[in-house]
Amino acid sequence: MRSVLFLMLLAVSAFAQEQPGAVAAACGPKGAFEVKLDESQHTLAQPEPGKARVYFIQDIGAVNCLGGCGTKIGLDGAWAGANKQNSYFSVSVEPGEHHMCASISAQFSPHTVAFAHFTAEAGKVYYFRTRPFLAKDQLLNLDPIDSDEAKYLIASYPLSVSRPKP
Repeated sequence: MRSVLFLMLLAVSAFAQEQPGAVAAACGPKGAFEVKLDESQHTLAQPEPGKARVYFIQDIGAVNCLGGCGTKIGLDGAWAGANKQNSYFSVSVEPGEHHMCASISAQFSPHTVAFAHFTAEAGKVYYFRTRPFLAKDQLLNLDPIDSDEAKYLIASYPLSVSRPKP
């Protein structure tokens, strides 16, 4: 029994260490977000002239999460926003290559991240989904999603309104 307790403490302390430099550079500086859900918003924003629009949808299904099941989204080395539970938000981006990361804001795995990149074209809309994935070494996916499925999820989920905590 003591061995199990020791291993659990060791695992928790490993998760609590500082964020690696590569993760901080890809995602953004260490920090937390306040997230509120707006149940009245289920509409798609069009891209601004000369820019693209990117939607980030957190799809955790019917899981009941302790601590809100939050995910921060980084874009080109800065935090773009955060989701909690099943929700979505979008940002406007310049055309060109963009690098993204998603970081779980859960209590027991604060430094678990997933990465993706894409090349944006002006006037286009892109959709990415984060969802938990319980496999050997991976706890989170950040993947492109079909536009029809994305529109269905956006119509079903509330808008995530987030801001960095002071």
